[in-house]
Amino acid sequence: MPSQENYAIRPLNTGDVEQYNALLRYAFQITEQELSECGWQDDEIKQSKFPVLERADVLGCFDGNDLVSQIAVYPLKMNIYGVVYPVGFVTSVCTYPEYSGRGIMKRLMHQSLEHMRQRQQPVALLFPYSIPLYRKMGWEIISNKISYTVKDRQIPSQLQAPGRVHRVNWDNEDFRNLHAQFAAATHGCLFRNALAWEEYWRWDEDDTVVAIYYDAAGKPSGYMVYLIKDDIMYVKEMIYLTREAQQGLWEYIHAHDSMIDEVRGSSYYSDPIAFELDDGDIRETIRPYIMGRIVDAEQFFPKYRCDPTAENVTIAFEIEDHFLPWNNKTVTVLFHRGECSLSAAAAKHHVKLSIATLTALMLGYKTATKLQRLGRIEGEERTVRLLDDVLLHEAPYISDYI
Repeated sequence: MPSQENYAIRPLNTGDVEQYNALLRYAFQITEQELSECGWQDDEIKQSKFPVLERADVLGCFDGNDLVSQIAVYPLKMNIYGVVYPVGFVTSVCTYPEYSGRGIMKRLMHQSLEHMRQRQQPVALLFPYSIPLYRKMGWEIISNKISYTVKDRQIPSQLQAPGRVHRVNWDNEDFRNLHAQFAAATHGCLFRNALAWEEYWRWDEDDTVVAIYYDAAGKPSGYMVYLIKDDIMYVKEMIYLTREAQQGLWEYIHAHDSMIDEVRGSSYYSDPIAFELDDGDIRETIRPYIMGRIVDAEQFFPKYRCDPTAENVTIAFEIEDHFLPWNNKTVTVLFHRGECSLSAAAAKHHVKLSIATLTALMLGYKTATKLQRLGRIEGEERTVRLLDDVLLHEAPYISDYI
């Protein structure tokens, strides 16, 4: 086996689609049966990868002419407390087993994060297959997924929303516009570009349904995407701009009670749904969902929004980042009237934390007080309390798995 020095890392292009697809299929064990059950043919899967290789940043490691490891970064935009941040969503991370343990993926990850820095994407996201592995590279959990099962008898039955629900096609303009409106109003939500929408539908069955709630004035204000199979309604996604739309969608679900035995779905809001149901004795499971990391702290802070009541608060963040050396420094930030800026002034308040902890803190997954109790932040208690005072606190809503 050649040494690492003989491995070549380069961007992949459409000429590499055969090897790119083969590595994905092997690593994730996608079988012909699974493809056919979802309506895919092998050549269609291959063709579907062309847009990824054309529009995403895809790096591969080659042993001679053979692709042995790869990583892709989708360029997306994310709402972070009302500010649209360019972000990179890391996906298609895979290596042939015989090449694992050779440091190849670390090299690919590092180069991908360098590319994000160059493109001024200060935040990176991924769906982890190994939380401990990514934590070693400065990533941290930033969002949860709540899965629930509601029996037919527990579906709310007394709701009477004044609007109506219509089933529409997957490419319906109201449907996509609703998601864009929701993303613009929801901290943590990703804006879906064409590539993200393609991934959204990639493995869905043909009888997956989109239903939109229109209020009494005919304005679309919520939707759900679902599939009914074997007497179970599977809710892939439910979003709403108003409480009325939420109630209207649950009323629509109740209209199916003669067809289904239970509803299974997922929520990406920070709170479980049991409290909202008349019969809240349902089964809910919460699991970590998306990990993130700040790619470049000095690019991140100037766009960040803080509490609008903050007045000239300067805090020095002593950041430890063993994977990306440009973050391994002290960054002083001025929090003032909802905006942040880098400062050269001496700071009275200091905290010490890792880049992973900084990411969880700034994206709202954990408070500074909680992180200090966990031993993840070093600093005086009054400084930690002050930090919580100047920051906004809302857990990110991230539903997309690219």
